[in-house]
Amino acid sequence: MSEKNENSRSKQQSNKALLGLRDLVLNGGVEPGERLSEVALAQKLDVSRTPLRTALQKLELEGLVELIPSGGYAVRRFTLQDVMDSIELRGVLEGTAARLAAERGAESERLTTLRAIVGDLEKILADGAEALNFEAYEEKNEVFHETLAELSGSEIIKREIARVTSLPFASPSAFIDRQVDVPEFRKSLSLGQAQHKAILSAIENREGARAEALAREHARLARQNLEYVLQNGATLKMQLASLTLLSVEPRTD
Repeated sequence: MSEKNENSRSKQQSNKALLGLRDLVLNGGVEPGERLSEVALAQKLDVSRTPLRTALQKLELEGLVELIPSGGYAVRRFTLQDVMDSIELRGVLEGTAARLAAERGAESERLTTLRAIVGDLEKILADGAEALNFEAYEEKNEVFHETLAELSGSEIIKREIARVTSLPFASPSAFIDRQVDVPEFRKSLSLGQAQHKAILSAIENREGARAEALAREHARLARQNLEYVLQNGATLKMQLASLTLLSVEPRTD
């Protein structure tokens, strides 16, 4: 096998290990506090142990797993405050990205991309009165936030936004799921889209302070949705496996 093919195969194995392991953690495939067996995980994910170890190291940097005294890694358990802080931090970082995009002047090509994404999101919502295409909305929503990070012109901010959004419930798409299609979340999508348009307008008009404030407020939709989940846990717990990562029980009152 050529060196090029070997490198390509190694990269594929690394990506497979990372994505598979992250999915297991976030979707309840392994319990919080549970020691992660490299042998069992390698077999389950159909990867060798070398890319698996690399994936574990990356998830440690993301904050999803932690080293344990006996050796190896365990799934981290999050407090509610951890999650709220992660959402707040994402808001601060995305707010900074939006402000810099407005103040520095966003690249024309990327700004055109952002306009197109906002238009696509608008169409998805308009067409989804009865059956919203959650998968399409989630995909476009993630691209909106990735593009916003890129518009900052800062690789540091872009990297830190990617890191914080990997934490449970901190992602902009944390509650965009056909399995939790409830009126409250539908309302949050409509509000989120209004904020998307306002953020775009602020960047276009070079209004840095306004763009920052809007982006920070936009991130707090995830906090509002999480609070709704905790208040209605008996109904939604089974639909959100990653809720098991929280060290508090959802309130039922």
